[in-house]
Amino acid sequence: MDTNVMEADVNADVSLRDPKKDSPMTSLIGQIKGIPNGGDIVEGTVISVAKGKVFVDLKPFGTGIIYGREYIVARDIIKKVNPGDKISAKIVDPENENGYIELSLKEARQAMVWSEAEEIMKEKRAIELIPTEANKGGLIVEWQGVQGFLPASQLKAEHYPRVPDGDKDKIYDELKKLVGTKITLSIISVSPKENKLIFSEKAFEEKDKEKLVSKYAVGDAVEGEVTGIVDFGLFLKVEEGLEGLVHISEMDWGLVENPRLMFKVGEKIKAKVIEVKDGKVSLSVKALKPNPWTEASSKYKKDDLVKAVVIKFNRHGALASIEEGVAGLVHISEFGSEDKLHSTLELGKTYSFKITLFDPKEQKMTLAFVGN
Repeated sequence: MDTNVMEADVNADVSLRDPKKDSPMTSLIGQIKGIPNGGDIVEGTVISVAKGKVFVDLKPFGTGIIYGREYIVARDIIKKVNPGDKISAKIVDPENENGYIELSLKEARQAMVWSEAEEIMKEKRAIELIPTEANKGGLIVEWQGVQGFLPASQLKAEHYPRVPDGDKDKIYDELKKLVGTKITLSIISVSPKENKLIFSEKAFEEKDKEKLVSKYAVGDAVEGEVTGIVDFGLFLKVEEGLEGLVHISEMDWGLVENPRLMFKVGEKIKAKVIEVKDGKVSLSVKALKPNPWTEASSKYKKDDLVKAVVIKFNRHGALASIEEGVAGLVHISEFGSEDKLHSTLELGKTYSFKITLFDPKEQKMTLAFVGN
């Protein structure tokens, strides 16, 4: 049927009745339960698409209309609409001056998008998106016309920007490399009022990681590639999809102050699994080496006089090593002040000490300064 004729018929029908006394909505009040209100999402069949207007059959409630501003803002959607199509729309006015139910396609579209986003989040469904830009905190992604954010902290291990000292400019440079790359994500936060979506790449990694981690047990020896080095340790790729952390305290029996001086990214090293917890694997390089405290247990005891080299100062005092990997604390209280401690002991120099506590099982030792 010609859409202009259809529009004329509908308009003619309207002109024959008093819009307030004999409107579709008025005639149905009291007869139909669940009459839609402003803000409700309704579904109907398109009757006609005329110039500047779309008429929708909303049986048994009456006829809906999309026109004026609502037609203009939804014209891209309306281009794809034909008579007979089923559409969903949001009620702007349950009954306008002509007796029609005024509708908004754009608002309905937005409401449905947010509803779908919430379903995806609840179902933990995967969606593939391409980041459009980066900032120092993460990546900007767009889904269904809504701009979302993927924080750097929610990137999986292979995409996470590991840079020295957390330099924000370098983090930004690394994140820019992901712009234009298809990434599998999940929605972890939906906020329609703020028009905000938060995405995560880690959610699926965690599921896969749990399966991978279940293959390992404490005591297992592994070999992997160093994928990243940070101030507190290094990351070792044990197999595809699984990295373990070697904390700085587990790198060597001796004091390690800068992991980057010991290892390099891309280097292959061996380590021992020392903990499997919450889908994570903790590793130790030093655990595969002889424990110097074991040998020291047969050589030293409390009250022994020993020679030790000062290897580090901290807020508690100084660390002095009697053998490679066997060090004890010389407490600051012995000297009265930090200045006196530093004026008495120098880094790299050897002094005489008395062992005041020696516990090789716990790898603890304290020393008392005797003299040069």
